[in-house]
Amino acid sequence: MGYAQSEKEVTPKSYIAYKTSKEIVIDGDGADKDWEKASWTTPFVDIEGVETPKYKTQVKMLWDDKYYYILAKIEEPHVWANLRQRDTIIFYNNDFEVFIDPDNDTHNYYELEINALNTAWDLFINKPYREKNTVLNDWNIDGLKSAVKVDGTLNNASDTDKGWTLEIAIPWSVYKTSYFDDIVPKDKFWRVNFSRVNWQHSIVDGKYERKKDSEGKFLPEYNWVWSPMGVINMHEPEKWAYVYFSSKESDDKFTIPQEEKVKWELYTLYRAQKRYFDKNKSWAKSLQSISKKNIVVDGKVLKPVLENHSSGFNILVKSPFSNKTLIIKEDGKIITNE
Repeated sequence: MGYAQSEKEVTPKSYIAYKTSKEIVIDGDGADKDWEKASWTTPFVDIEGVETPKYKTQVKMLWDDKYYYILAKIEEPHVWANLRQRDTIIFYNNDFEVFIDPDNDTHNYYELEINALNTAWDLFINKPYREKNTVLNDWNIDGLKSAVKVDGTLNNASDTDKGWTLEIAIPWSVYKTSYFDDIVPKDKFWRVNFSRVNWQHSIVDGKYERKKDSEGKFLPEYNWVWSPMGVINMHEPEKWAYVYFSSKESDDKFTIPQEEKVKWELYTLYRAQKRYFDKNKSWAKSLQSISKKNIVVDGKVLKPVLENHSSGFNILVKSPFSNKTLIIKEDGKIITNE
């Protein structure tokens, strides 16, 4: 994708997912008592962070040693779905989507989409779509549990519904990168975001269909998300929210680390360098060509350095908070040197 589009500056949201001592029953009810201990996220917003969606969406999260639990409450007066084949393009129906980047480097991340028929599409993405990437559509969440409960009637165009509830349990094991990898993020954070795709519809012969314009083209979908992206693109993982998996069952605190704010600035420079390349067909050779301002994080001035090489560039900065050197590459991957 190109980088000419303007982006609204966004600050990622955060959430503390508490540990539950009892395995959650996945039935779509969300009635397990431990869900009462979990707080709802703030309501979803338009993906660009500009408008308030027409219908409300909120999420709760919990975890145990085996599963990451997600409960989504989706307001919708017309609950419909017709896609039943796993790994088909589920966002052609109204759906709920989960995005997860365990190691926070924007590479090797995961997506799950589920519609009101509880049909799932799960995939692994090695890089964001802005880079030359590989998408593994045959990657599956082995052991995935999910259930939908409709408050109303599914695919009944003659009545008005209240919405649907989706309950999910994702096994931690699907994120393991080696046999001995302890992937459970106890007292750690992962980058996570949720999206809801909602289409305008028509009723044809008593059935719901995506609405078309006068030329027969589908009208664009609405994209409503938990943590806004500032642009119509979910695949910028550096903007996703922070979910902290607390080993406590309540009353914990989490603050986004200062070093994360340093990374945000590196991504701002990375995007500026990409825009420069789009315009000039070559990489900028000095930071002054892509950024004129001093970069300050929590009162500390950052002093980034640009290195050009035959296949791209590196932008380096020493974190004033940890003394670690953070490096962002031309493909957007962040590397941390001690």
